[in-house]
Amino acid sequence: MKSKFNKKWNSSKQPRKQVKFRAMAPTHIKRKLMASILDKPLRVKYGKRNLGIRRGDEVKIMRGKFKGKQGKVGKVDPKNNRLQVEGVQRAKKGGEKVETWFSPSKVKIMLLNTDDSKRMKKLKVVVNSPAEVQKTETKELMEKKKK
Repeated sequence: MKSKFNKKWNSSKQPRKQVKFRAMAPTHIKRKLMASILDKPLRVKYGKRNLGIRRGDEVKIMRGKFKGKQGKVGKVDPKNNRLQVEGVQRAKKGGEKVETWFSPSKVKIMLLNTDDSKRMKKLKVVVNSPAEVQKTETKELMEKKKK
């Protein structure tokens, strides 16, 4: 396989090629790959399922030792595809506390950082009709009853 990043590459079923694509991608493309799912009210409001994570967004951790904790995103590292949540720390062997890194796939965006006007222009609020909102609410209730 070639060692350079190929912009025209579409997809592959082979995990080794998928991993290589993510690893060899330039930072501006890795930034787009760093996305998390949105909370239900945000999904309905913006008409999107997931969105790229930015510093200042409030997230909820969905997997692992810190499951259920909420906090603001402190640092975002697109080069290594990870992020830090403020206030979520782990203890090292010596007792020292350090910030914990998380994968964007393990968190859910609860609140968006609205400081960036460029980001908010891209995210246009979807005007849902009352009937459409009611359909989504009934679907959610049906799913809860099934569980």
